[in-house]
Amino acid sequence: MRRNIYAAWFVLQFLLIVSFSCRDTFRVVAEGPTILPRSVQNFSRETQAVLSIALAQKLPTGNPVREAISTYVDLAGIETGYGYFAPNVPGSYVLVFELHYPDGRIEYELPSVRSATAGLRIAGLLDSIGRTPYDALREILVKTLAQSVWRKHPDVESVRATLSSVRLPTVREFEKGKRESYEFLYAYDFSLQSAPAKTNDQ
Repeated sequence: MRRNIYAAWFVLQFLLIVSFSCRDTFRVVAEGPTILPRSVQNFSRETQAVLSIALAQKLPTGNPVREAISTYVDLAGIETGYGYFAPNVPGSYVLVFELHYPDGRIEYELPSVRSATAGLRIAGLLDSIGRTPYDALREILVKTLAQSVWRKHPDVESVRATLSSVRLPTVREFEKGKRESYEFLYAYDFSLQSAPAKTNDQ
């Protein structure tokens, strides 16, 4: 009996890992750009949608089946990290902080990192922020990143954070001289009154 339970759990775990990894891989291909033809992108988009339905991701928020699957895959670490492509090369989203000083000066700053590894983590975080469907959660995550800006620039009066998606040219467009462009998505304004709580560095 116990052996059957273990076998069933193993099969469920394996199917979830394969399903989420395939869904993430198909999503990357569907969103492009890749060297694959457009027909493969269309197939990937349709297959990703089917897998999302099979994994209960299209059910309404609060649905018990969706909540149970989401909780399990989050606890097991299945939902992220299984897209079999080079991580975030290049980043899909860019976050720019517009710093406003009391004297009227305006400066611009990107999220800063201390290593290449941290840079990949920031790129992954920005991808997650850009893809999250919940505006309140997105604002909290951006506000958390703005905390480092206030630590580096304590005299800043307000910060405007702008999130944009990076649009890469196709191979033919690149050969004609076209380069990446940016599409505005969201903007958040933080003032001293709404500044993130400062924490002491350990």
